Amino acid sequence: MKASADSLTSVLAQHGLRQTPVRRGVLRLLAGSPFALTSHELEQALGDDTDRITLYRTLKTFEEKGLIHRVIDNTDVIRYAACSDHCSEHAHSDDHVHFKCTQCQHTYCLDHVTIPPVLLPQGFRVESRDYLLAGVCQQCQGSA
Repeated sequence: MKASADSLTSVLAQHGLRQTPVRRGVLRLLAGSPFALTSHELEQALGDDTDRITLYRTLKTFEEKGLIHRVIDNTDVIRYAACSDHCSEHAHSDDHVHFKCTQCQHTYCLDHVTIPPVLLPQGFRVESRDYLLAGVCQQCQGSA
């Protein structure tokens, strides 16, 4: 998802969402971030004018519409990332790997690395998939 003003307007319109400053701001931040952000990080970046309840409602709406997804890592903190262009409210792609950097603590979506198939024993049914790798990201390797 691109983060230009026109593309943000277009994305919100395509999903039947009103153009509000909070929605545009959240979408801009998530689309422009190379790693997943917490609601607290979003709240800080948006500034004091943003109501916390409005932010949480925006995140919930975006998740329901397939604009963002929750990123699971090894903490209890919920992180959010922009979805790829082929996600929708009816077909959300959860087939990519996430990478948690052990140095900077950022969690990245590796959209081009798919979760490998897993054969389950009879009687088990998958309802969601999360795949987390941990290590050192490119940024931290470059600064070492």
